[in-house]
Amino acid sequence: MVKNQLHAEQAEANPNPSSVQRIKKRIEFLNKQEREIKTEIATVVKADQEVSSAIKITSSLTGVGLLTSVTVLAETNGFELIRNKRQLSSYAGYDIREKQSGTSVKGKPRISKRGNKYLRKAMHLPALTAIRHDERFRATYARLVSKHGIKMKAAVAVQRKLLEMIYIIYKTNVPYDKNYLKKHNVANADAATE
Repeated sequence: MVKNQLHAEQAEANPNPSSVQRIKKRIEFLNKQEREIKTEIATVVKADQEVSSAIKITSSLTGVGLLTSVTVLAETNGFELIRNKRQLSSYAGYDIREKQSGTSVKGKPRISKRGNKYLRKAMHLPALTAIRHDERFRATYARLVSKHGIKMKAAVAVQRKLLEMIYIIYKTNVPYDKNYLKKHNVANADAATE
């Protein structure tokens, strides 16, 4: 937001130099605070061995880094009250809500957004990264875009899948393997030929 203000100030016909300087100082201050916060988070994570190993294992997922893992584990309290993937999706607000009224009024199915908005916000950029760098998520995204033609709808589906994968990785304590499906398909093909 502050960078947009700087751009707007510099794009004026007669930019005010002192105003530009104030905005640049504010950007430096905010960047410094961001670095301090990230350092504090890393320190807290390193202090607890159990949390540190949980963060390390969930960060093995493509697109998920320290900040995303910490946010998901903090917002779900370490998945303490979550019993399955469906409950997690509902808690995050990714569950599907259909609007119906008898036989005449039927709305498009949408996500409910009644859940934790911070989880949905934390999953947005990791989902875009996963779509770009992981074949599994890219295939899911491409399939949904070709089916519906709506890119954001497909991205939200990837966000939900990514959140569910974090839950599964956390519960099973097994790191993410990009080539799992390939290995599984080869093993099934070998078993079928025998």
